[in-house]
Amino acid sequence: MTQPPKLAMLEHISSKDKNYVNQIFAAIAPRYDLVTKLLSFGQDQRWKRKLVGMAALEPQHQVLDLACGTGDITFLMADRVRNGRVIGVDITPGMIELARSKARSIAARVQFEVGDIMRLDHPDCSFDRITVGYGVRNVPHIPQLLNEAIRLLKPGGLFLSLDFGKPAQPSYCRIYLRFLGVVGSTLGWLLHRDPDVYGYIAESIKLYPGQDGVKRLMGEAGFVDTGIVQVFRGAMAINFGCKPGREGQPH
Repeated sequence: MTQPPKLAMLEHISSKDKNYVNQIFAAIAPRYDLVTKLLSFGQDQRWKRKLVGMAALEPQHQVLDLACGTGDITFLMADRVRNGRVIGVDITPGMIELARSKARSIAARVQFEVGDIMRLDHPDCSFDRITVGYGVRNVPHIPQLLNEAIRLLKPGGLFLSLDFGKPAQPSYCRIYLRFLGVVGSTLGWLLHRDPDVYGYIAESIKLYPGQDGVKRLMGEAGFVDTGIVQVFRGAMAINFGCKPGREGQPH
């Protein structure tokens, strides 16, 4: 008997099959920037600027942006890192193609790579800052990603993650997930003739440990000075933490 599409999608999400996630993001790459703006009520860029501001970047820093998508966070950091290096990595070739096209058009000093953020070729202690936007929620195993991030960070380096959150108030959480489900399905149908393309977002949040769970997992991975900045009453959140070493908590 054939599974209902929603059930099949949930099983894919729960296993976080890398090929499945890659297929979704390959499909949405051309409309990714538009949909991100719509689902965030136009606030997406403000949240990304907040993340970059918290990173307390210095001109000489070596910076890695994981799950970089079309490069929004990567470019914001490149504006502040003049003598260092900024690298964006994403598993979806279509996203990287769009990011490289943007870089050429604005002559940005950034480097983009197609790669699996769970396992990268860069040496230990290579980066002063590591960021990720809307990526932690989509990886097959969050602790593995956090272990990779702490491996790649220099002592005292900062890790920051912007992602959809889980509001603490149950009624608000239900309304928020319902909104994402309805609007996501509508956009999926209008843009791709497939309501499940963006319906994936709401379903992935249901299985995500949320900002509090990510904070706990960061502590277990060895990060210190971990914390959370809540946005939209917890509907969005920025998780942050330091690799033990010289530098302190972001402001």
